[in-house]
Amino acid sequence: MAQPNSDVFVRLERFYDALPRPYARVEDFGGLVLFVREGEGWPYYARPRIGAGTPSAADITEARRRQRELGIPESFEWVHETTPDLLAVARSAGLEVLLAPLMVLEPAALVPDLPVPGATISILDPALPSYATDLAASRAVAQLAFGSPPAASPLEGVAAAAAEAPQAESALVTEEAGAKERDAATETLSEALVAGFRERAAAGGYVTAVVTSPTDGIVATGALMRDHDTAEIAGVATLPAARGRGYASQLTATLARHALDAGASLIFLSAGDDDVARLYARVGFRRIGTACIAEPAAAGL
Repeated sequence: MAQPNSDVFVRLERFYDALPRPYARVEDFGGLVLFVREGEGWPYYARPRIGAGTPSAADITEARRRQRELGIPESFEWVHETTPDLLAVARSAGLEVLLAPLMVLEPAALVPDLPVPGATISILDPALPSYATDLAASRAVAQLAFGSPPAASPLEGVAAAAAEAPQAESALVTEEAGAKERDAATETLSEALVAGFRERAAAGGYVTAVVTSPTDGIVATGALMRDHDTAEIAGVATLPAARGRGYASQLTATLARHALDAGASLIFLSAGDDDVARLYARVGFRRIGTACIAEPAAAGL
């Protein structure tokens, strides 16, 4: 792992703190700040307050109590290199912590945009009439994909594609079933929610990229969230039946290039584990640290 760059970590802290603020209210619990989303959309997290030092176990307990009271996930996020003592504190407070490789893009190493087999990659255009429908379908793909984790990783490689090749006919049948499952899971988004996404997308703050099959519609998706010159790639997901074709890796490359073109000079992501991190490295990312994502243990409070 590369040596930490303190300026990068300062910029990451500012990003994590700034991104939710236009869409959430904040509540402080000692060394923690809890972001509570106003209106519809994915719920946010609690994380260390900038400049407040390491949160205590009591801070975590109080934040969890408030999250339960609000009916939102008991979710905590932080960067280990910035708040190293919080890992032990969180575990002592009954949280399970995922240690996710934190990676930044090396622009010179970014792979070129390449065609994907049997499909096309595009950025959803908020000005098009189809935006609301496509946005809803992409959210359904993410929901289904994250509910069905791949056997190896969400970034498909050549070896996986080769292994699946002899089963192409069966895979087509399965993919059709997966598309039907996606359609069944697609919800009608409210006008207010779509309007919010349109506004953010038009301003460049939130970008959705999708892989579209001519027969099955959207089969993979990913998002880019940007605040000034810092951007995060997240939510890269592929329907189970469409995995193994390199869709996710090319989606990631497309989003990274879009961020560079938009003026971002720091582009980062969190990988699910070391195997996934190695695949992101092939796209052009390098590991700089560890992102901690915590939730209650099974026997937690």
